[in-house]
Amino acid sequence: MSNKSWKDVWNAGPGPRSSYEIAKLYTKGFAMGTADLIPGVSGGTIAFITGIYEGLLEAIASIDKEFFKCLLQFKLKEAFSRLHLRFIFPVGLGIVTAILGLARLMHFLLNEHPIPTWGAFFGLIAASIIVIWRQLEKPFTLVSLAFIALGAIVAWVLVSLIPVTTPESWWFIYLCGIIGITAMILPGISGSFLLLILGKYEYITGAVKNPFLIDNITIISVFLAGTVTGLLGFSKTLNWFLKHYHLQTMSFLTGILIGSMKKVWPWKEVLESVEIRGKIRVLREANVIPSEMNSESVLAVGLILIGFLAVIGLEFFSKKKESESSI
Repeated sequence: MSNKSWKDVWNAGPGPRSSYEIAKLYTKGFAMGTADLIPGVSGGTIAFITGIYEGLLEAIASIDKEFFKCLLQFKLKEAFSRLHLRFIFPVGLGIVTAILGLARLMHFLLNEHPIPTWGAFFGLIAASIIVIWRQLEKPFTLVSLAFIALGAIVAWVLVSLIPVTTPESWWFIYLCGIIGITAMILPGISGSFLLLILGKYEYITGAVKNPFLIDNITIISVFLAGTVTGLLGFSKTLNWFLKHYHLQTMSFLTGILIGSMKKVWPWKEVLESVEIRGKIRVLREANVIPSEMNSESVLAVGLILIGFLAVIGLEFFSKKKESESSI
């Protein structure tokens, strides 16, 4: 292994090879990062609807104990050759670029134009559910329908929960890290939203905003330990289910997307809210039908249709291109 160059290490694992494929994967990572900026929307949703979800889980699963063992022994080339670097790097770079570049824009859109912004996401996800459903091996069997229903119920209940008061013990912060990153991996469920439900959104973000205080360093370290545990452990578990129970797992994940649509419905009525560090956080809200079709609602409906037709159109042209290339 020591005789291998870093180019050999880069090419060792699966992933895109051409510049076009790398750019395409980077774009999908960028879309994931954009989604992670939206409270209530998961980057896992974008990975799922863009077709890189299983590849993402396999890439995360490649960060195993052998990787860390080689890393600790300073066998760097052997360690990194175990990773799916050609997959991880473009996706990771896309996510980081989106978060750094679009944070202010998404904050502005969500605060100043929430209904049209949610409308665009609603249309994209609604069409993606149809596309994914049609990709299931047996979408109308009793097994697939049962797991779709189960996933929808789980997601609907999760996005309907009311935040609670919870302990500030280290074990619970560690658990929050596991749950938060697990939610980010699952499509349709937001990690930040679950932290709010667990009563630790303010606690964790407050520590991150002042990271150099001794107490906050401890909080952040324990939370990060939980996220690493959740990322490596849950991704392997989910990857195992995809390999051994593919239809059931994909059906369940499709159901989660369906159930989470409650969260991305554009028109809402706030039932209960709380002020966190000068910002209003919604605790409970109800989906409503717009009372009047003003310019904002018309724009939202238009964006729903545009998002919906864009996804359906992309699928149509993608299938057409595949059929032409197979001739």
